[in-house]
Amino acid sequence: MGKKVTDTVEQLVAPILDEMGLELVDIEYVKEGKNWFLRVFIDSENGVDIEQCGVVSEKLSEKLDEVDPIPHNYFLEVSSPGAERPLKNETDFYKAVGKHVVIKTYEPIEGEKQFEGELSAFDGTTVTLSVKDRGRQKTVAIPYDKVASARLAVIFF
Repeated sequence: MGKKVTDTVEQLVAPILDEMGLELVDIEYVKEGKNWFLRVFIDSENGVDIEQCGVVSEKLSEKLDEVDPIPHNYFLEVSSPGAERPLKNETDFYKAVGKHVVIKTYEPIEGEKQFEGELSAFDGTTVTLSVKDRGRQKTVAIPYDKVASARLAVIFF
């Protein structure tokens, strides 16, 4: 059910975002407590503001009313992924080169399953991270197909 809903929502929201010059980052359809939430995360090169989120929400809401893919009550939330944006595909990884990221892997690499550091390179098959290890910089090569999740990270100095 969840995958069907997110696929339908993706088809409905894509033309709205194209028209507004925005990109789809992610769609979540989740139950929290007794309530269902349909969350649509959007972004652009210059970021998105609350007004743009409101317009997308309004237009998407109209489309959802027409198609009605969800048989029960839910809350629609349209927002920006913020500073800790998830990296969902190859394009996201290419754009994140030079930025600070957190990556979790499906299986241990050099004995670890979570890495944090600067994404120094990405060639489509390998993610190269520059990480601090006991005060020294070292490079870790992570096969792209072993990445379970990845996101931009905020560094606090």
